[in-house]
Amino acid sequence: MKRTFQALLTFVVITCTNCVRRPEIATASHGGKEPARILGIKRLEETTLRLGGTGDNWHMTWTADDQQLAGLCDGLGWPPLPQKFYNSRLFKVAGNPPDITFDDLPTYPDIVNKGKTGDAFLYYGFGILAIDDHIYQFLSTPNKPFFEPATRFVGAKLIYSEDKEGTWHNQDGSTPVRCESWETRNKKDFVFFEEPGDAFSLLTVLQMGKNYEENTDGYIYVYSPNGSREGTMNQLVMFRVPKTRLLEKAAYEFFVGRNADGSARWSTHMQQRGVVHTFPSGWVNTQPNPYAWHPSVVYIASLRQYLMVNWGMGADSSGTWFGKPSYLGFWTAPHPWGPWKQIHEERAWMPAKDPKARAYQPQISPKWISPDGRSFYLVWTDYQEDKKSGKPFDRPYYGFNVQKVKIIAE
Repeated sequence: MKRTFQALLTFVVITCTNCVRRPEIATASHGGKEPARILGIKRLEETTLRLGGTGDNWHMTWTADDQQLAGLCDGLGWPPLPQKFYNSRLFKVAGNPPDITFDDLPTYPDIVNKGKTGDAFLYYGFGILAIDDHIYQFLSTPNKPFFEPATRFVGAKLIYSEDKEGTWHNQDGSTPVRCESWETRNKKDFVFFEEPGDAFSLLTVLQMGKNYEENTDGYIYVYSPNGSREGTMNQLVMFRVPKTRLLEKAAYEFFVGRNADGSARWSTHMQQRGVVHTFPSGWVNTQPNPYAWHPSVVYIASLRQYLMVNWGMGADSSGTWFGKPSYLGFWTAPHPWGPWKQIHEERAWMPAKDPKARAYQPQISPKWISPDGRSFYLVWTDYQEDKKSGKPFDRPYYGFNVQKVKIIAE
């Protein structure tokens, strides 16, 4: 109790030439109670649901009016909803497992995949947050059309709606949303673009309950791989920004390091960023583009703990993606910035005990966390191919897959 009280009230002001340090509130210590100790998790294979649709990614957020929104990349969604090959699309996910329905978000910009053509302006929806009447989403963009040599993600564009899914805007407030061509993309119109090492190109937003209401310190927290190759892609970096200033890049503060008392140091200069956590090496592919270690992070209020799931790509000997099952890991922490302690590891992630599984992009549903915090539902995509079907590129589970996970805590 004494440590919690001190963490809430102690102000540490340290100034130096290269960094900005500010006081922190230990947001995990709600109500003056100590956080629970999470010992591990158990995936309940018998609860696996294959809910169809075509697409991947599924970053999710929980709106003030009790809706759950899920972002799709590279897919058609669900019939009989509008069917286009979307680069990015948002869907409403209603109900609770196993009774789930999906609905289109018709006001969302029409961001369609144009294949390998020269005008393929590729924008993929990653980190998303619903807060009050606003919905914010980061769209990641590559340096050139996929499947060309040395393709990689190099930036992120921020779009938003401020009227409950109505009109969508660019970061500067203009509308409609622009899908800039390769030649016209620039640092002014993108929140991150061609940063050193390609950092902050694949963004994940911390989820803290419905309407972000479990947050107490007034900040939004955003995570990203630190680069696009082995040694940097498996490093986690992050920034924070006041809830009312997400559209202002100048208000972003980048994590620098942790103090001895567990508080964090922050800087407005990205080049001073520090590594929040390092994931195991050997799980970043090189072909056709580096693609791994995009976390999903939630706050579990009843346990007063942060929970993160992350994955590494199972590449073959040539570095090509999905050559073997993926890596799956879970970590917990008392603060958004850690320190992160691993509580579960699988070096061959095979949902439903399927040895052909090529599961990736696990997401913790922020709405489907039990009230006591002892279970949640994990969502993922499976890239495995059914070569016996006779249909080219038949991927039966390339869609919305769900499984219940038990949390072991004391």
